[in-house]
Order: sequence, then C-alpha cells, then structure tokens
Amino acid sequence: MTRKIVYSTTLVALVAATAMTIASIVTPKWITYTEITKSGNTVHDNIGLYRRCMSTSTDGCVPFPDEARCETNGYFCSLWKTTSFLMSLAAVMDVVTIVGFLVIVAGGKEKREMGWRLLCGMLGVVAALQFGAVAVAGYVFDHDDIFHVPGYALDASWYLCTTSGVVAALCAIGLVISALVLPPEGGYVFLTDSSGV
Repeated sequence: MTRKIVYSTTLVALVAATAMTIASIVTPKWITYTEITKSGNTVHDNIGLYRRCMSTSTDGCVPFPDEARCETNGYFCSLWKTTSFLMSLAAVMDVVTIVGFLVIVAGGKEKREMGWRLLCGMLGVVAALQFGAVAVAGYVFDHDDIFHVPGYALDASWYLCTTSGVVAALCAIGLVISALVLPPEGGYVFLTDSSGV
C-alpha cells in the first residue's frame, strides 16, 4: 500500500520533471547548429518549439516555424507543431497531476489507498506525451532537409524532455510497486495493558 512518504517523494520527483518540461518548452535548444567560421567567429542557430535564435540575425529570435517555411514545407510545419502541442499538453498534465498528488496526500488514508491508480494513469499519459514529442522531433531531425547540413544536433531541450518523460514513467512504476508490495498504512497497533498483566 502506498504511504505518505512514497507520495511525497514521488511528488518531489514530479515537480522536478515538470520544471524540466517547462524549461524544454521555453528554451530554444531542441536542435542547434554551431560553426566556427574561417575568421574565427562562432555562428549559432538555436531552434526551439516556438522560436529560432540565430547569431547572424539582427532580430535575435524569430517565431519558428515561419510562414514562408510552412508554405513551402507544410509537412515539416505539421510535425513541428505536433511536437509543440504534445509538449504543451504534457506541461498541463504535469500540473494537473501535481494537483492530484496534493489532493490525495492531504485527503487522508482512504484517498492514499485508492488514489495511486489514478495518479499512475496520469503519470503514464505525461510520459507518453513526452516520449511522443521526443520521437516526432527526432524523426524531423533525421528526415528533414534543413538538418542535413553537418553541424546540426539535438540539444539540451530535447534531452530535458527525454529525462522528464523517464522520471514520470519511473514515478508511475514506483507508485505501482509500493502499492502492491508495502503493507497497509497504519496496520495493526498493539495495545498495552494498563493493568500490567
């Protein structure tokens, strides 16, 4: 049976995973390109889910994918926007799962005894969404012409998303194991005899 300490530990891990999810969404480092020119300057191209930051651009960061790219390569845009949607949905599900944890932990023994099933399902959805986003981004990286130039690589945001998905999956597995292996919370309590017998 899952205990308060198991829920609390899992909640801390989930909060860390949620922070990684949000960081991977807002940081434009899903795919990066770095090159040192002959003059010794370093050229950077950092691509995120919603923006692209290039060291050669006077504007700094621009929305990504841009309309021109979507008109010429709608397939790329559809896949990239799918990745963005999956990550946004995963972030929302992370927050909903955290609220679920708080309700179950604060709800007493009865909620803790039954709530693990719901939380495991929610954690499974979070992990599946993140693994889906990672897979789609990886597919785009491997198959789209824009990234065939040597120097492009999957970067920090992609790895943060992968790690966050693994943490969510491990949290779900940990809850299942604790629910099936640990004895019921507050099992038998031996009473002492006040008469001394």
